[in-house]
Amino acid sequence: MTKKKNEVFEWGKAIIVAVLITVGVRSFIFAPIVVDGESMDPTLKNENRMIVSKIGKPKRFDIIVFHATEDEDYVKRVIGLPGDKIEYKNDVLYINGKAYEEKYLDENKKAIKEQFGKNILLTENFTLKELWGFERVPKDTIFVMGDNRRDSKDSRRIGVIPLKKVVGSTNVVFWPIKDLQLIK
Repeated sequence: MTKKKNEVFEWGKAIIVAVLITVGVRSFIFAPIVVDGESMDPTLKNENRMIVSKIGKPKRFDIIVFHATEDEDYVKRVIGLPGDKIEYKNDVLYINGKAYEEKYLDENKKAIKEQFGKNILLTENFTLKELWGFERVPKDTIFVMGDNRRDSKDSRRIGVIPLKKVVGSTNVVFWPIKDLQLIK
C-alpha cells in the first residue's frame, strides 16, 4: 500500500510542477493569441493562431499584441516609437523625415489600384499633428497600424498605445497548418 501511495504522491508532484511551469511560461514568456478580424490582411488572416513573446520591447515594424480595451486585445504593426515624427504622404511612410519602404503592403497597394485605379491611396495622407495635435509620438507610447490600412482600427483612430498595454510581439503563425509561417 505504501508503494502505491508513493506513486500517487510522485504523480501529483509531477502534475503540480507541470501546471506551475505552464502558468509561469504563459504569464511571463509566451502565450497563444487568435487573430480576430481582417485588419492585418494579407499578412495575417482572421482566426490565425500565433505565439506571442512577452520578452523585450517592441521594435519598429514588429507585429505586436496590446490591450485595446479591458476585454479585447488587438494585433497591429509598430510604425512609430517614442519621439518619432510620423507622416504619410502619397502612400509613402515618413519617419523623422526619412521615407520607409513597407514591402508587406505591396499586395494591398496592387489590389487597391487594380480595383479603383492608380490614383487611389491605400493609406490616406496624415501627420501626427493633424490626427492628434502633437508633432512626435509621446514618451512611453507607440504608434501602430494594421496592414489592411483601409479597414483597421489603429492609432489613426484610437490614438497612441501606452507601452504598458503591450502584451508582446509575435511573428509565428502556427495554425491553421496551411498558414504556418514566420512573419517578417
